[in-house]
Amino acid sequence: MTHKLLLASTLLSLLLIGCGQAAPDLDNLNSNANASINNSGVLSEETVNIDESNYGKDSKAVDASTDTSSGKNSSADGFKSIYFAFGDYGLSSGMAYNMQNNYRIGVASSSKIKIEGNCDEFGTDEYNYALGLKRAKVVKDALVSQGISANNIVLVTLGESSPVCTNASSECYKRNRRVDLRLVR
Repeated sequence: MTHKLLLASTLLSLLLIGCGQAAPDLDNLNSNANASINNSGVLSEETVNIDESNYGKDSKAVDASTDTSSGKNSSADGFKSIYFAFGDYGLSSGMAYNMQNNYRIGVASSSKIKIEGNCDEFGTDEYNYALGLKRAKVVKDALVSQGISANNIVLVTLGESSPVCTNASSECYKRNRRVDLRLVR
């Protein structure tokens, strides 16, 4: 009986280990960022230096020479998207300008602001929806702390379901780890 139980638990463990998602390529994940991996294997990041010139556009589908979009990110109504490190939901100092811009637009608007949390494709659906919500909440908390009414903000988490880029590259993954802001009409 003990052998059957041991065999069953071993087989179950092997099955569960084999069902994991592929890990991201962390070698080039933060080529434009000041990142390091600490002793516990967690990616940490001091600042995020992201080139936003192509954000909000799938690089396979858009020719940069013919792009006429003014925002160049996936947020709308003049808001700027807020980008996050892999698996992180903390605001980096590199996003301070975007947050100030978003605050100015939020204060000037009489409409509600919809904050949408997004993730890259790594992690389970449940994990990504929770992470997207944490990202949206930290942006909301920052705007509320600056004086925007919490009653004028709506949070939405999209997890990995709304990518702006579908290429299997670290630059694409960076573009999908974001919070978008829009006015509710």
